Amino acid sequence: MARTLYDKIWDEHVVHTEEDGTAILYIDRHLVHEVTSPQAFEGLREAGRKLWRISSVVATADHNTPTTGWERGYEGIADPTSKEQVTTLDHNIAEFGAAAFFPFLSKRQGIVHVIGPESGATLPGMTVVCGDSHTSTHGAFGALAHGIGTSEVEHVMATQTLLGKKAKNMLVKVDGKLPLGCTAKDIVLAIIGKIGTAGGTGYTIEFAGSSQRPWRDHGRGILRTRAAGPGSVDSCELGRPSQAEERRTVDRAHRARAPVFPNVRPVGRVLEDAPAAG
Repeated sequence: MARTLYDKIWDEHVVHTEEDGTAILYIDRHLVHEVTSPQAFEGLREAGRKLWRISSVVATADHNTPTTGWERGYEGIADPTSKEQVTTLDHNIAEFGAAAFFPFLSKRQGIVHVIGPESGATLPGMTVVCGDSHTSTHGAFGALAHGIGTSEVEHVMATQTLLGKKAKNMLVKVDGKLPLGCTAKDIVLAIIGKIGTAGGTGYTIEFAGSSQRPWRDHGRGILRTRAAGPGSVDSCELGRPSQAEERRTVDRAHRARAPVFPNVRPVGRVLEDAPAAG
């Protein structure tokens, strides 16, 4: 039986499936930020556990970091709660470790869903999780990406797996040339207008069609990140990158010269010959 892109990635990462369909899914990459990680790290600390696989963790402070006032250092973070979350992440990474950490004031610090592809941490065929609802952004690069909650963040840290049931497949195909001024956000709003704000719940959406083929990575990423709208955290959005886009993702990782990712390559050739979702 032919398998979709989602089917292939899921099947390659399933550790075990119960009779009721609940599965244990292995996670390749865990993106961590300062908002949903403090309680998770504290849970590990109280249980006397360590990170199951330090090499899977890429962390940055991004939700509470100001865009101005960097010359003042940490004093430039005006809100005390925000500052505490940022400094707590610094302390937790120092204690538990990470494959890569881009702290506040680092030249490579940035939005967690941007630095993943930028640094070669997000690659086609991977399973990616982050404690953020817009983790579906990474689907633009052929990864199966889930936004998870704080308790799930701790579970992945401790076991390198995620519990869940396999979603149904949904294909959203948009063909034709977009009119001047029409962007990825407009397409998402049109899709939500068709299927509703909960139309993607329980589905993994695969986007296809000629309208997005000319787009570069940022346009594809915008489409996936905003597509959390029709499905919230219950859906993840996949894109099928062309060979050129896949090559660009890997080449970008090499140019980043990140020593923690010395042999950057797609996890598996899961993209080949996968039929579109029905």
